[in-house]
Amino acid sequence: MPNPSNARVKPKRVPLPVYSAELRRLQTELVAMQEWVKESGARIVVIFEGRDAAGKGSAIKRVTEFLNPRVARIVALPVPTERERGQWYFQRYIEHLPSTGEIVLMDRSWYNRAGVEHVMGYCTPDEYRRFLHQAPLFERMLVEDGILLVKYWFSVSDHEQERRFRSRLNDPMRRWKLSGTDLFSITKWVDYSRAKDEMFVHTDLPEAPWWVVESEDKRAARLNMISHLLSIVPYTHREPPLVTIPVRPAGTEYERPPRELNRPVPDIAANLSAEPTGKPKGKAKIKKQAKKKAKAEAKAEAAKLAPEKAAKQEAKQKAAEAKLTV
Repeated sequence: MPNPSNARVKPKRVPLPVYSAELRRLQTELVAMQEWVKESGARIVVIFEGRDAAGKGSAIKRVTEFLNPRVARIVALPVPTERERGQWYFQRYIEHLPSTGEIVLMDRSWYNRAGVEHVMGYCTPDEYRRFLHQAPLFERMLVEDGILLVKYWFSVSDHEQERRFRSRLNDPMRRWKLSGTDLFSITKWVDYSRAKDEMFVHTDLPEAPWWVVESEDKRAARLNMISHLLSIVPYTHREPPLVTIPVRPAGTEYERPPRELNRPVPDIAANLSAEPTGKPKGKAKIKKQAKKKAKAEAKAEAAKLAPEKAAKQEAKQKAAEAKLTV
């Protein structure tokens, strides 16, 4: 029987203007944090885990949007190679850990073993048990060496996950996100829940706790996650040095080659329609626009038939008058 205290309430979506303004403010703070990381030599690892379609990737994009890729790196490892399968499990992740003055954001991490590998049978029961024993030891070593390790779990309901899966079906830009393993996760929902609970029991450490991000509303999830990250990184504001842009000197003894010698790319932009295409409209908006268009067409058709209708009415009236005269 479901536990009422665990029922998920659908949140009201953060309005876009509010979201955009707050995101901009937080991203400005992230740039300030980045400067502190560079100057202080801090090392930060941020792990993003959670259900498929929970919003991990979009949150990472917002974090790194204005950061220097030489400072903030995204690590999203593919399926391990045959050689990597023969290594110590954590070995392939160690080479991606940050050096001084770096931030590493992991789009999934060594916790693959506690989740998808365990549920889908990609690892043996012994390998799974060994991971649950070694992961806390491994993470404590990282923290003891001075790395700030932050772990986020993005939580989403089964209904919302399925809705997001279906929204990707007809989206040519996001269809690649639907892998066979992702779709199979729908039928393994309870197994993944059990695996996540077991993982939390063994790896929710005082030195590196799990932080849960409710992501029914992606906008709220991004704002909450970035705000929390900024609150636990002990950064201080660093004012960048003032830069003076020099005056460009006049060119001397240089003659530019004729432009005709260049190979320009075709200027397709010049032939585009002046009408903005904008973003795809929502279903309700499309329906409203279709109704408005149909109404306008009906009005135009009525206007076209008006003279003919008036002529018929006039003829009918004249016939009636003639009849009265007789």
